[in-house]
Amino acid sequence: MGNASSILTEAETRHLMRRAGFGAPPKDVAKLVKRGLTRGELVDKLLKFQAKPIKVGKKDDLDDVYDRWLELMLKTKTPLLEKLVLFWHDHFATANAKVQSTERMARQNALLRAMAKGSFRQFLKSISRDPAMLDFLDTLRNRPKTPNENYARELLELFSLGVFDEAGQPNYAQEDIVQIARAFTGWRLDDDGNPVFREDRHDYNADYPERGPKVIFTTYGGFGAGGVDFAAAGEGAGEIDRVIDALLSHRDSEGQSTVGRRMTRRLFEYFAWSAPSTALVDALLSMSGFATTWDVGVLVKTILTHDAFYETALPLHAGGTKKSVKWPIDYVVSTLRLLKVVPKRRKYVGLALEDSDSLRGHLDDMGQRLFDPPSVFGWDWEAAWISSATLLARFRFMRDLAATRVKGKRGFHPEKLMPMDLQAPGAILDAASALLGLTDQLSPDERTALIDYLSDGGTVSALNLNDLDTRGRKLHGLFALLLQSPAHQLH
Repeated sequence: MGNASSILTEAETRHLMRRAGFGAPPKDVAKLVKRGLTRGELVDKLLKFQAKPIKVGKKDDLDDVYDRWLELMLKTKTPLLEKLVLFWHDHFATANAKVQSTERMARQNALLRAMAKGSFRQFLKSISRDPAMLDFLDTLRNRPKTPNENYARELLELFSLGVFDEAGQPNYAQEDIVQIARAFTGWRLDDDGNPVFREDRHDYNADYPERGPKVIFTTYGGFGAGGVDFAAAGEGAGEIDRVIDALLSHRDSEGQSTVGRRMTRRLFEYFAWSAPSTALVDALLSMSGFATTWDVGVLVKTILTHDAFYETALPLHAGGTKKSVKWPIDYVVSTLRLLKVVPKRRKYVGLALEDSDSLRGHLDDMGQRLFDPPSVFGWDWEAAWISSATLLARFRFMRDLAATRVKGKRGFHPEKLMPMDLQAPGAILDAASALLGLTDQLSPDERTALIDYLSDGGTVSALNLNDLDTRGRKLHGLFALLLQSPAHQLH
């Protein structure tokens, strides 16, 4: 048993750096362990960031913004910020396929950065007025005479409550969606793309008395039969804030904070593993005080210092079933960082490896395109990341990466990352797998198969890695196999 005051072991440090960032080379892990940091101290260090927006070039090109975000992830010294922005990009999913505006998508990314570890209450209020969101979920097309319920529905279903609570009971009714949609009428964008409230386009009760007062949660929500009248303190632009406040006060069928439980579960599943018990969710929620403060940073720290988070450090072959499939972005960025390969901007292609498709193209094939999630539900996680097509795409990328031989930082040079005087196949495998943080994750059968590969089935007892032909065939080949292994697909 441990807590935030527990001294991190080497395996725990490597695990934390992998899940809360994009991994760390063995030397960096060793330095952190040598400092004797506690779980809490290292997480505080990772959470110590100040968000700045991505630099946007002069040309109106979302692919350029995409590449700039990828470059930022490859170089950043605050990887937990990027991991949180990825989470929020999925949680508050909007797609440029509909928004069709580089400026709005980049502006939303800046908002996700600014709010990544702050108040979830303020985050909900801000995202509800975000220009890309106003467009994507049709608030701009929500008129009092022709109500559009898209945003109200997703606000309840995806962004806050969820359809059902932990006990499987519904959290809201269709009538709640209708009433909340009324509160979001009147919002438009001015000529500079900023959100503005137009009183003449708002659903005031005086104009539509037949619809009655805007009252929500008369059926579900722990507010009693009277529900919540969020327009009672004044109709107009402020109704959005009162809707959000009501959502955060919602209690589920077991009397617990509905939003608190749901966001704790989602963040835990993102950083750790899927389907945690309700008891664990409640413990994390209580320890963090999230349902009172709505402080995302404190909730993240509570998750990353809890024993449950470190359960995934065990390998699959040793019974470590609580694994998580790496997102394509994580798979690509963490590998490039560990192997110190820096993609180059190529004309008409964008960010790419030597003689390879753009990183965007590779990630498309793996099932993830930034700024264009498949729907408002975001991406499906875990096993959904892996299919015959996406797995083949992962293999193709790692094959190309292992074969990148160009001189300098654009190429893959294992001789700069591990000793070349190793000769025994087992020792070479240990050094290569340690570089990727996989040494303790390979099964005995996998280890035997990889040694057989290096030794040509046991006929070669020593390899000369200083021989360029041997290095090119065997060592680069070994890395290609390790990068394609099941262990490297998982956290």
